[in-house]
Amino acid sequence: MIIGTHALIQEKVIYHNLGLVITDEQHRFGVKQREALASRGNPPNILVMSATPIPRTLAIILYGDLDISTINELPARRLPIKNCVVDTSYRPKAYSFIEKQIREGRQAYIICPMVEESEGLDAENVLDYRERLSQIFPADISIEVLHGKMKPKEKNRIMEAFAAGEIQILVSTTVVEVGVNVPNASVMMVENAERFGLAQLHQLRGRVGRGQYQSYCIFIQGNVQDSISKRLQILNKSNDGFYIAEEDLKLRGPGDLFGIRQSGDMEFRIGDIYNDCTILKDASEAASLILSLDPDLSLEQHHILKEHLDAIQKNHLKNIGL
Repeated sequence: MIIGTHALIQEKVIYHNLGLVITDEQHRFGVKQREALASRGNPPNILVMSATPIPRTLAIILYGDLDISTINELPARRLPIKNCVVDTSYRPKAYSFIEKQIREGRQAYIICPMVEESEGLDAENVLDYRERLSQIFPADISIEVLHGKMKPKEKNRIMEAFAAGEIQILVSTTVVEVGVNVPNASVMMVENAERFGLAQLHQLRGRVGRGQYQSYCIFIQGNVQDSISKRLQILNKSNDGFYIAEEDLKLRGPGDLFGIRQSGDMEFRIGDIYNDCTILKDASEAASLILSLDPDLSLEQHHILKEHLDAIQKNHLKNIGL
């Protein structure tokens, strides 16, 4: 067994008898990277895991090319996260709530989309935000920053101090999106929430609610356009990653099933992946049953089906010049 990062996909890495590939946080891998893993071995069996599958993966599931298992129960003694989507006028109340949680022994994350101020973008940044918070919260509340431009040693020091309870408020970019587990943290506040994708926001929200305490996620909306509000309300309504992924699929489109785009609209001749997902699933199950009984379609009752599929394949090869 080998446990590793993207380095396991390199061309120089050779596997003698690769039988199973398990990919965690599937949404963080590109199409080419997943193809590289799938092409190793004979080919190997593939198991992908994610709290929020990307639109392309969800589309493949709906088309029946992936079998799916879902875990829809929380671990023991964990409570569902309470969410709210608010505008910037709610900040003072949010700060008061965070201080109350800290006085009860909890900790908080505050997420900003940028590391430092930019002339071209009107968005919160962690460096200025931390200075602003130091003027708002009492001096006995420790506030630190975390972002991708910091040296690994410094990032590790900050995260270890936060995990040990020495830091009460961590102002961070999305570097905490995955792989961070601090059960004592009970509040996640996301500034400029409209600048993040639904899947990314759901992953960020997953940094809280990891202990026995009631946890909260506050999405601060900088842009109050109705279309943006509607998108963020999806998160407000549900903590279910697959429901969020389905809504994300409707908003962004499924991308290319045979290309490299992981989102974007598709043109359909007959079926529609949104409105016809039930019949697509039924068709996939029927096809699997037929192939399990007659893999070569050699039985008489499948003769017409085989001829039709052969004609489609021949036409496809002709179109691509083969």
